[in-house]
Amino acid sequence: MNTAAIFQKALNFEFLSAEEGVFLFETAPLSELMFVANELRKIQKKDNKVTWIIDRNVNTTNVCVANCKFCNFYRIPGHPETYITTIEQYRQKAEETFRYGGDQFLLQGGHHPELGLKFYVELFRDLKILFPQLKLHALGPPEVAHIAKLEKQSFTEILSALKNAGLDSLPGAGAEILNDRVRRLISKGKCSGGEWLEVMRAAHKLGITTTATMMFGHVETLYERFEHLVMIRSVQAEKPAGSKGFIAFIPWPFQDKETMLARVKGIRNSVTSDEYVRMIALSRIMLPNIINIQASWLTVGKDTAQVCLHAGANDFGSIMIEENVVSAAGAPYRFNSAGIQQAILEAGFEPCLRTQQYEYRKLPEVMEQQQL
Repeated sequence: MNTAAIFQKALNFEFLSAEEGVFLFETAPLSELMFVANELRKIQKKDNKVTWIIDRNVNTTNVCVANCKFCNFYRIPGHPETYITTIEQYRQKAEETFRYGGDQFLLQGGHHPELGLKFYVELFRDLKILFPQLKLHALGPPEVAHIAKLEKQSFTEILSALKNAGLDSLPGAGAEILNDRVRRLISKGKCSGGEWLEVMRAAHKLGITTTATMMFGHVETLYERFEHLVMIRSVQAEKPAGSKGFIAFIPWPFQDKETMLARVKGIRNSVTSDEYVRMIALSRIMLPNIINIQASWLTVGKDTAQVCLHAGANDFGSIMIEENVVSAAGAPYRFNSAGIQQAILEAGFEPCLRTQQYEYRKLPEVMEQQQL
């Protein structure tokens, strides 16, 4: 293979193969990867703006039967620390989110064996009645697949009901690595990679905007990372005309603190800052049909995330007023609204508050600063 020829294909917005992605990862200098990715970013995002959002990661329940080996958040049914969030707790969290300038819940939870479609439909409707302005970026393909299994209904039927109840967009949670060899090792109780992709296909056909993710740096091979990117790109290429499909891609490294993968299997996160920047650049290069690439400051920190803005990333994600899942595995970093804007400015870009649909919105005239 020839590096220059592959870069030219990328700059022509041609789809690279997984093998070509691996070749670039292993042989191309980081500076060249960053340059090509940044050139692609400038074509797709012509301004100098880096977007961010104010939202809150709210968990419906911590009860889960998926038993993912990288998760410290879940509790098995019957555990004394299990909970289901009450409507009064949602009310308090929503009101605080509005005070901080946010307008959205990233609403997710575990695979509760007793919470079916009726529970989520009623929850979404109740939240929209209480707060019509609240956006629900909710659940994810594994939860949709879990509900479909409980109800013996299709993914389309479940998603249609959720959309009618108030679902605004579907996060790309639970993708991890989509290869089923990997999933059997780290998340056997979740949907298969094929099911994850099928949920997203169904969402796109219904006009539901989605995101896609990748958690890497555990048991996957390098080829399986790039196979993952090709799978996501292929589903995006299939989306119906008029559907936004995957509006963003967010890769982050496995967080290993006290996880079963670390304690029992001895698997640690060995992803360096350079490797993360390399994966951000290659995400931009491998995914020419997904416009927004997000740097995960939560897992890699401010400095590395700032470098990613010069390596193809154009989004800094959320200040995360509340986040319980990734943090439980050791992610230590925090931002408030002032801090995230300052970080973007320091990197040489103009911070711009956005909605989940990647539309620019003005900063609220009156908003509290979260105390970190």
